[in-house]
Amino acid sequence: MEGGKTLTEGKAASTSANDKAHTWRSRLNSWKRTNSTNPQAQPPNQPLTKTTPAPTACPECGSAKIWRGGFWHPVSNGMPIQRWQCRDCGYRFSKTFNNAAVNAHFQHNGDTPLSFSHGSEHSERLQKLHRLILKSRADKPVSCRVSASDNGAKNLVEVETRIQEKAAGATAKTSEDMKSKIVEYTWWLKKEGYSESTILGRSRLLKILVKRGANLYDPESIKDSIAKQNWSVGRKANAVDAYSSFLEMAGGQWKPPRYTRIDKMPFVPTETEVDQLIAGCSKRMGTFLQLLKETGIRSGEAWRLTWNEADTVSKVVRITPEKNSNPRIFHISPKLAAMFEAMPRIYGDRVFSTPQQPLDHHRDNFTQQRKRLACKLKNQRLMQITFHTLRHWKGTMEYHRTRDPFHVMSILGHKNIKNTLKYIHLAEELFKDQQEYVSKVAKTEADACILIEAGFEYVCDFNGAKIFRKPKY
Repeated sequence: MEGGKTLTEGKAASTSANDKAHTWRSRLNSWKRTNSTNPQAQPPNQPLTKTTPAPTACPECGSAKIWRGGFWHPVSNGMPIQRWQCRDCGYRFSKTFNNAAVNAHFQHNGDTPLSFSHGSEHSERLQKLHRLILKSRADKPVSCRVSASDNGAKNLVEVETRIQEKAAGATAKTSEDMKSKIVEYTWWLKKEGYSESTILGRSRLLKILVKRGANLYDPESIKDSIAKQNWSVGRKANAVDAYSSFLEMAGGQWKPPRYTRIDKMPFVPTETEVDQLIAGCSKRMGTFLQLLKETGIRSGEAWRLTWNEADTVSKVVRITPEKNSNPRIFHISPKLAAMFEAMPRIYGDRVFSTPQQPLDHHRDNFTQQRKRLACKLKNQRLMQITFHTLRHWKGTMEYHRTRDPFHVMSILGHKNIKNTLKYIHLAEELFKDQQEYVSKVAKTEADACILIEAGFEYVCDFNGAKIFRKPKY
């Protein structure tokens, strides 16, 4: 017995699948032999492979960004049909059609008509690729002076070929040398105690620069490459920091270019939009986003959360900080506790990932789910929400609720109050027209002093009494 089946049953299933494929090929060859003299007959389309043209647009939203989304194996004939996925709206489809000539032939022979995968439409991109003429090095024209004899021309061609091969070999050697140097730089950062996110980000930036023609041994080449990139000022500043630390490891020096980061006020969505995003994502992603919403922790802190830190009985989560923040503990809602309980425990001690899984893959998955939901709800504001946006949302809501910057500072784990001040400005501007107040009346001087000490401010006099107010927390 193996997996609930006997060895004989397993062999029979394998033989059945092979027989289906062999039967389809035999029927296809039979059709070809029969219609070899008919120029108007169209052969059946083969299962889509990497060389088969893709559909031109998504039938749902009309986008031309179509990616392959696996194969569909129908039970009737066992012939795989390529499935496609739109990268804008997330719609999955497989365009199929019936070839009338082929099915007529199969029906004439008493066979079942087949449904073949779509292969007649060619995208404009593939049509252009089909028209390209790829020339080898021998086909490229060479302008040089040669002697009249064939031997002289042959010798010059051989010399030029050796020069080109030598230059290509030297370039490849230099590229491999720089790649090995980046690996050495990555290990040096780890020995210096840098965090995993910093190591990954800096090594990735250097790999991108090398891939785009920069020379790690030439600081001017690095400056030129960074200046040519269509990056934000902050990303360019990160690239400068990465190369500066690389030179620190290599013992070199340079005059770094000046890229000053520009601080911008973050986008803060409404709570309805956050809840829509959480409800529209998958179980794992929805739990991850609900945790970020209720606690305001960083995505890296949530990514490394363990089951020991997520106590669903006491309904608390303990956060191991990153980026030199303070450790925190949060009380979670019954909704989030139930979502934790419904999570499959397939990652060992960790809730959302294994130690080897990077956060980038999870972020890309979120981007695709967010695109699909924004297209479905016709709300492009959802496209502005990222993992870190939920941290901004939490800080803004907490200050609006408590009017206590030190409470917000404690919730977010900040060690410097300057990092918390932007949420004060955000809350005051976002809820400027929605502020609610608590009013009190003071008839004596003692009552007025008590209200002032409690944070109330004087408004006006009315019927011999003084009216005070304070924002409702």
